[in-house]
Amino acid sequence: MSDRIQLAQQIPAAIQAMMGLESYLGGTEIPSRLKELIKLRSSMINGCAYCIQMHAEVAMKQQESPQRLLALSAWRESPLFDERERAVLALTDEVTLIAGQGLSEEVYRQGLALLGETLLAQCLMQIVTINAWNRIAVATRMEHPLS
Repeated sequence: MSDRIQLAQQIPAAIQAMMGLESYLGGTEIPSRLKELIKLRSSMINGCAYCIQMHAEVAMKQQESPQRLLALSAWRESPLFDERERAVLALTDEVTLIAGQGLSEEVYRQGLALLGETLLAQCLMQIVTINAWNRIAVATRMEHPLS
């Protein structure tokens, strides 16, 4: 167990605010399996073991195949993801790695064409939120309980 601070104990109002985002995202149009792909992909990029373990478990409970979960790290080369999923995964990659080149016009336009304005906005908020959770978990060295 890490000896770093636990934000939920030190600043519970901030974590409660983050949970408010999660509550909002729970009511969006994003299909639950797609939400988990976003969360897993971002967590993989950010090296967040806590979130990878948590969201892999959730995805499997939602009948996501182990094959697709394993292929997520190489989604561009995998035939297992459809066009809309690929657009969302491209958004996830670029927003997660935003300091590198920002969100390219090509990826943004593709997302807009396949998702529409509302779903695109919701996906962007999901990506931003999981990135915040990743940073909290990595910075404080959170450990997911073994199941």
